[in-house]
This record gives sequence, C-alpha cells and structure tokens, in this order.
Amino acid sequence: MDCGFRVPLSVASARAINRYAAEMDRSAHASELLDGPLDDPAALAANLRDLRRINRFTGGAALSLRAVRALGDATTILDVGTGAADIPALLIADARHRGRGLAITATDSREEVLDAALVVSPSLSTAAGLTLAVADGRRLPYADASFDVVHASLLLHHLDADDALAVLREMRRVARRGIVVNDLARSRLVWVGAWLLTRTLAGSRYTRHDGPLSVRRAWTRAEMIDLLGRAGLTPAVTFVGFAGHRYAIAAR
Repeated sequence: MDCGFRVPLSVASARAINRYAAEMDRSAHASELLDGPLDDPAALAANLRDLRRINRFTGGAALSLRAVRALGDATTILDVGTGAADIPALLIADARHRGRGLAITATDSREEVLDAALVVSPSLSTAAGLTLAVADGRRLPYADASFDVVHASLLLHHLDADDALAVLREMRRVARRGIVVNDLARSRLVWVGAWLLTRTLAGSRYTRHDGPLSVRRAWTRAEMIDLLGRAGLTPAVTFVGFAGHRYAIAAR
C-alpha cells in the first residue's frame, strides 16, 4: 500500500529542485514574506498554524523541550520571536505534568504576529503562566539575569550576522543559567525536504514561499556554534532532529 505523499513535479519544478539543492551558500540578503509588511492577517494566521503543525510533525518543538530541560528545572523563561507561542505552551504543559511551576514571557517584535497567535489559539490570552509581549530581541526591555533560561526558535535564520550576534548577546544578558537556540540547518537535503513539506502540509502562501528560503538563509550548526562563541556563550549540549534538518543548542 502506498501511503506516501504524492507531489506532482513539472519540468520547471524539477529543474528548480536540482538547481537550488546544488547551491547552498547562505542567502543572507534574500527576503522572506514574513520579514515584509504583514498586511494579510488571514495568511499570517495560516502561517502560524502551519508552523505549529510543522513544529509538532517534524519534532522541532520536542528539540526545544529537551534543550531547555538540559539547563535544569527553570521556573522562568523568556521566549524571543515566539510566533504562534506553541513552544511556550508545550513547555508550560510539560512543567505542569511534572508538578513544577513555570512562568514564560513570550515575545515577538511585531504586534501583528501576537494578534495572529491569539486568532489561532485564543486560549493563549488566559493560559496560566504565559505572558505575551512585544519586544525586539536586539534590545530586550528586561534587566540583566531576569530569567532562568532564554529561548529562541526559528528566529536567527531571519537575521544577518550582526543582528544575530546582537540577539544572542541580549539573550545572554538577561539569562541566569543559559540560552537555547533552535533553528533549521542549511543543507541540500533539508532544502528539498522543506520544499516538499511546504507543498504538502502548508496552508499559507507565506509558508510555501518562506519555507525553502528559510533553509537557504539558515545557519549550519558549525556557524551557529561560532556565533554563540562570539556572543560569549559556550554550547553545553546539542540535540539534532531527524535527517539533521534542525538543531537545538543549549548554551551557558
């Protein structure tokens, strides 16, 4: 019985896969739709639904859970670039299941994203232990050592090296124990996987456009470790997703 996904490929699509899978220099200056005007609320909400589904389906959210646990039992977490806030919700549910209290401040630099997150999951507005706030990761409005752990998922690939370093240094500044970065790994195989995944699971034009491009813009694990070191952080443990498509690094 054939239970796999079937994606019809035109000649042009097949050529595109071959071309882009073979060219994996980092596309630092390419533009994702999510980095532009967020003037289509329905498409934005659909994108957050897609990302929530992809985080669950591909194990991306579970990587964050494991990396956060590796830094000890945190009671306060700051999530930078929270998107749908699905990972904070998972972390809170896990803490509750283990009989522990956890408070998470989930931030995004754009209010439109938080508004869309509430459309996708209205219960976020009343979720115990969760606070939503607008904040720019490059200039976090929190005092030094305000949180046990600071976490960012699928954020840093949007940034050039200077902005990525600024975010990592701010995460380090406000963290007491350490930080967790969770992101895509740039490779030919991962690009092809993202192309196929976004054309079988995605409901938003944002996701279909940005998914493969996000891989082209992503930092490899080696590049991320270098960025962490330049930000004054020391990787403690790394968790890698299946086929190496994604990684979560806990750093102190």
